[in-house]
Amino acid sequence: MSYAFDSAIEVRRTADGVYTAEVQDGWDIMGNANGGYAMALVANAMRAECERPDPITITLHYLAPLPPGPVTISASVIKRGRRFSTVQAALVHGGRTAVVAIGAFGDLADGGHQPQHVDAAPPQLPPFDECPARSSGDTAEPFGLIRQLDMRLHPDDTGFATGKPSGASRVRGWFAFADGRPIDTLGVLLAVDAFPPPVLNLPGVVGWVPTIELTVHMRAKPAPGPLRCAFESRIVQGDTCVEDGEAWDSTGVCVAQVRQIGLMPN
Repeated sequence: MSYAFDSAIEVRRTADGVYTAEVQDGWDIMGNANGGYAMALVANAMRAECERPDPITITLHYLAPLPPGPVTISASVIKRGRRFSTVQAALVHGGRTAVVAIGAFGDLADGGHQPQHVDAAPPQLPPFDECPARSSGDTAEPFGLIRQLDMRLHPDDTGFATGKPSGASRVRGWFAFADGRPIDTLGVLLAVDAFPPPVLNLPGVVGWVPTIELTVHMRAKPAPGPLRCAFESRIVQGDTCVEDGEAWDSTGVCVAQVRQIGLMPN
């Protein structure tokens, strides 16, 4: 079965270290590619270049908006080690570099990734079917991205969408693909940037929060089923906010830890 996400992150190798791709419409935040989608697209080229399947750690800096259209991704292996390969990449759209990336890739199926010490737990959420679904009709989110997903937010964290923010800079919820695509490590990269920014639940914060830099540490391959995710911004200072988050699979294993810095709305 073909899935929309696989088509949207498809890359084609055209020369040594050079890939072409298409930023597809419908994976956007107000007309520009979602940061997690852009990360998954670039990571797909990076893993092809180093021939290792999973991003163990990956960081993207977002230099320019990324509307739909053809792009070129250049990727080069900096170091090829026994367990990990370090890769750098740049995505160019319309003659302008929009994204730069660096990451370490490996194979999370190699074993040795079972939890040994975990002083954390998945977020407490109502059952998937009891959480309100995000929909394209939400006035606070006129984004193509949410039509591709089946995201369910904790009822306590949805106040921003009705003009009644909770006052807690926190967003928790379930993540799945609308077409039922299984979630792999590239899907996790999308998931961790797909939720509304937690700062929207602070009084007086209106607008979107563009990502400046996003880092994901992948801890395990997800088991089948939706992810449970939680994000918070504990310090909002000046023009930026820092967001920390986690994604947990259906067996209660933490599959990713994430941090990003975003630009606060004017």
